[in-house]
Amino acid sequence: QVQLVESGGGLVQAGGSLRLSCAASGRTFSSSGMGWFRQAPGKERELVTAINWSGSRTHYADSVKGRFTISRDNAKSTVYLQMNSLKPEDTAVYYCAAAVSRSGVSITLTSYDYWGQGTQVTVSS
Repeated sequence: QVQLVESGGGLVQAGGSLRLSCAASGRTFSSSGMGWFRQAPGKERELVTAINWSGSRTHYADSVKGRFTISRDNAKSTVYLQMNSLKPEDTAVYYCAAAVSRSGVSITLTSYDYWGQGTQVTVSS
C-alpha cells in the first residue's frame, strides 16, 4: 500500500512559480515510476510529467516543456514538480501518482496504481 500526499498548491499570478511536493509512504517508492497529472474543470485528467525510479529519465507534455521540471528524492520518498512561467491555462487540480509495478517512465493514466488527493493550482491573468 502506498499513500501519496501532495502539497504546495495555491494562487499565483501569470508568470509566477510554484513548487509542488508529493510525499509517499511505503517501501516501494524508490523502485516506482512517478507522475504528475492535472485535471481542469470539465476536462479529462492529463499527464503533465513522469519520472523513472532513479530520476535519470523524464517525460513532459508539450504544453509544459521548458517550464516545468520533475525531480525526486528517494531518500525522502518525495517527488517534486517545479512550475515556472505559469499560465492561466495551467489552472487545475494537480495529482501525484505512483506506478509501483513499473520502474520506468509511464505516460498512460492506467499505468498508475496509487493517487494522491490532489492540490489546487490557480493561475490568475
